[in-house]
Amino acid sequence: MTETNRLEAFSDGVMAIAITLLVLDLSVPARSQLGRNETLRHALAQMWPNYAAYVVSFLIIGIIWMNHHSLFRMIARVDRLTLFLNLLLLMVVSAIPFPTRLLAEYLTAGGPDSHLAAAVYSGTMLAMSLAFGALFVSATRRPDLLRPTVDHAVVRASIPRFTGGGAVYALTVVLAFISAPVTLLAHFGLAVYYLFDHTGSGSSGSAGSSGPASTPPPELTVE
Repeated sequence: MTETNRLEAFSDGVMAIAITLLVLDLSVPARSQLGRNETLRHALAQMWPNYAAYVVSFLIIGIIWMNHHSLFRMIARVDRLTLFLNLLLLMVVSAIPFPTRLLAEYLTAGGPDSHLAAAVYSGTMLAMSLAFGALFVSATRRPDLLRPTVDHAVVRASIPRFTGGGAVYALTVVLAFISAPVTLLAHFGLAVYYLFDHTGSGSSGSAGSSGPASTPPPELTVE
């Protein structure tokens, strides 16, 4: 096993890059591409799908980072399974800029194209939810990985709240074939839901506490 410092630093770096890449889709309208009667104001207004997709995806990645931080405030050390599941989560997070750009481009296209773009976006978020849920369940059901001050009963009770969003993410895949804009709105609602801490870390004495109980354990080797 090993301390969590390197895992958290690597995860922070990947999420920082992914969240920064989102802004690349907010391009400046070129003067040469404006129509004869088209103004910059009109061109910027036409880019609202880019703004909407950017805001939702930025919130999603940011809230993933917040919940990831909350989770690892409870974990003292990790094993290979935790490292692997965390890697799966980062694989999906790093891919989020692609479906974000895809949905922004086809959000108002209508017909099969907008539905497919929304389905790809929802599918990516579903994969993220499943990966994060697997990481959360695997780590929190291992008392030997948690800090001594963590209330195991409270954390186990938080599992349905934290993983329950997976079913809603699955429903957004179906919703994608009904309305792409409503699908994006549903993802915004899910982001708001996960903005609140459902990890149970706030109920334990380990999260951010000071004193001997919060002192990191000595570094061990990876199993």
